[in-house]
Amino acid sequence: MKILYAIQGTGNGHVSRAREIIPLLQKYGELDILISGTQADVKLSQPIKYQLHGFSFIFGKKGGVDHFKTWLSMNLFRFRKDMKQLPLKEYDLIVNDFEPVSAWACKLQGIPCVSLSHQAAFKSKKVPRPKTIDWGKVILSHYAPTTHHIGFHFDRYDSFIHTPVIRTEIRQLESKNLGHYTVYLPAIDDKRLVKILSQVPNVEWQVFSKHNKESYREGNVLVEPVNNEKFNLSLSTCEGLFTGGGFEGPAEALYLGKKLLVAPMRFQFEQQCNAYALKQFGLPVIWGSNKKWIPIIKDWVEKPQTHTFDFPDETAQIIDDMVKKYARKS
Repeated sequence: MKILYAIQGTGNGHVSRAREIIPLLQKYGELDILISGTQADVKLSQPIKYQLHGFSFIFGKKGGVDHFKTWLSMNLFRFRKDMKQLPLKEYDLIVNDFEPVSAWACKLQGIPCVSLSHQAAFKSKKVPRPKTIDWGKVILSHYAPTTHHIGFHFDRYDSFIHTPVIRTEIRQLESKNLGHYTVYLPAIDDKRLVKILSQVPNVEWQVFSKHNKESYREGNVLVEPVNNEKFNLSLSTCEGLFTGGGFEGPAEALYLGKKLLVAPMRFQFEQQCNAYALKQFGLPVIWGSNKKWIPIIKDWVEKPQTHTFDFPDETAQIIDDMVKKYARKS
């Protein structure tokens, strides 16, 4: 059996989940990997067959998407060329994690494709989302169209939705509380974060920044460049995680029993939905309209988090069910 696994390369969550899923897919046959996008810090150890430009949202430094840089990075001519050159008919199973080039190529060629992603969960109307008019809804629905859907979310909102894929390296960590707080807000410049967090004294902040290449400290705030091993260690020993409205990062913190505070990126509908879902569990959220962050952060630091989450390890079974149900019979 030949399998194509197409992965979105914007952000770290998709690639992190892929590191867990790739070895499972390899058990069923010959696996080729496709990645498009330019914003991931986490890398794969396996060879990549197709490295494509795709469409990436570029993180800004003020809490949202940098629309101008995102627009500049788009290349419709290259997107169309890459889409036409993919030899999709030679694969018995095409698995897609919110990757647009292969998804649109499958759609135009009439080839079945399976979504295996957090975004696939939004095909269900039962998934919590704010009742707002947002152009991001259109992007979420049409960015990477597929014929079948297997979704992941913080809860089993529908029959095809599963709880998050938690990486083995996270499941194997010993969770303890050394009192510091871990911060990962890739859409905010570290200098801006230092100004904010230094106003919450008597707390050790460990910030991981996409915008800085060297470690430095200012008072009670330590800033580190993004590093998977250092971040995992910080997360496993922290009291809480302050992060954006992504999916994998918050899920891993909740699995480890850490307190969680999220500040979803402005103009990013999926993150707004994730934050809205977490809000239903009673977890604190800093929305884009919040101008005064300090009182919210202080309140979060001072109060315990009572809600617990159960994310069992079901990934191998999910992959097995998917292959048996959707692989083309030779």
